[in-house]
Amino acid sequence: MKKIGETIAHFRRQKKLSQIDVADMLKAYKINITNGAVSSWEKGNSIPGGETLMALCEILEISDIYTAFIGENPLDPFRNLNDQGKKKAYEYIALLEQSGEYEKPKANILDFEPRIMKVSLIPTSAGTGNYLDDENFTEMEVYDPVPPKADFGVYLDGDSMEPRFKNEQLVWIEKTDALESGEIGLFFYDGKTFFKKLLNKATSTFLVSLNPKYKPIPVTDLNNFKIFGRYAY
Repeated sequence: MKKIGETIAHFRRQKKLSQIDVADMLKAYKINITNGAVSSWEKGNSIPGGETLMALCEILEISDIYTAFIGENPLDPFRNLNDQGKKKAYEYIALLEQSGEYEKPKANILDFEPRIMKVSLIPTSAGTGNYLDDENFTEMEVYDPVPPKADFGVYLDGDSMEPRFKNEQLVWIEKTDALESGEIGLFFYDGKTFFKKLLNKATSTFLVSLNPKYKPIPVTDLNNFKIFGRYAY
């Protein structure tokens, strides 16, 4: 392993920086030291901490930290190439970058403000006909993305919509009193509230669970039935 102080001194001189310059540049990283501290490192009387060392590597443009401070990097793909071979490798890398065909996928950072949303105090399968009354809701600040069309949220109770929806999962609902067959929504059915898929057949209507162990619930004219809303996603 190479001596840390000697390595710092070597790269500092290579960049034609004084010890005072290095100390001043470290202030941009909120590291407040004197040029005396830099001198102490270079003489081997002390060593910089991890955070300071990383800042020094950036200031002194030390890209291969392993090689600079330890020795030959066994993971360096260029370790067996001479200077001409390294030059050709870098030229090929430049050609790959210029082609645009091998770009690394860029992360999309979503910037959004927290949204104040109504969330039901009553879980599904325990609702009443007054499910959408204001007294049954609380308002909460939501930091996760919320579907634009969502009007309120409700926590699920049970495993009838697994595997897609889990017990106690918070789902978002768009208020509407009409759904197409095949859509998932929130329904009032004979004194209880259900989160199911609506299925309209030629002669009958059913509330269908995604979990096959639950049988479809038939909806007839004899049932007290209404649609609260559509699953928003």
